[in-house]
Amino acid sequence: MNNIRQKRAIITGITGMDGSHLADFLLSKGYKVFGLERHVSTKNRINIKHIEDKITFLSGDLTDQQSLLRAIKEAEPDEIYNLAAQSFVAESWNTPVSTGDITGLGVLRLLEAIREYGKPVKFYQASSSEMFGQMSGVADENTIFYPRSPYGVAKVYAHWITKNYRESYGMFNCCGILFNHESERRGYQFVTRKITDGVAKIYHGVSNKIELGNLDAVRD
Repeated sequence: MNNIRQKRAIITGITGMDGSHLADFLLSKGYKVFGLERHVSTKNRINIKHIEDKITFLSGDLTDQQSLLRAIKEAEPDEIYNLAAQSFVAESWNTPVSTGDITGLGVLRLLEAIREYGKPVKFYQASSSEMFGQMSGVADENTIFYPRSPYGVAKVYAHWITKNYRESYGMFNCCGILFNHESERRGYQFVTRKITDGVAKIYHGVSNKIELGNLDAVRD
């Protein structure tokens, strides 16, 4: 008789590009997948429409620690993948406080909720190349962080608090430092999707130009 427990995972940011691809992958591995969603009047599940019926959605918000704890208790996860954030770098200059609250302190609240839950949970934090910011040469694990935006600063806090909780409490926490990566599920506010969307509109005769915004912005 097979008594092996089905692995259970919570994905925050499940409706985003990375979250949706991760959900695809974990479902293919036989996981029971839970998606954490903020309460909004209109839900955007375009990226997970093809697997929506295979996901168990939980109500929770990175600005509300008790909602995170309730979600964890309900899901009883083996693993939690934190892909949620205010992830648009330019927007972080317009909303620096909320960016810090969600992208930075949100990770602290999630770690505290895991610690309060009290059972072993493997935690993954999506760190960012924006933590390096101003640098020369090629970045590696030993490159000093020098963030150049409120988003980058928030990501540095999230990265270090994840490491701090691992070393202080013996938690299974790890960070993956993600550089720019793309897919057809990329948000339309990012330059690559502006280009591909613009090309498609020109091809179909909807438009005759591509609008990119600030051409003085410098990226890696």
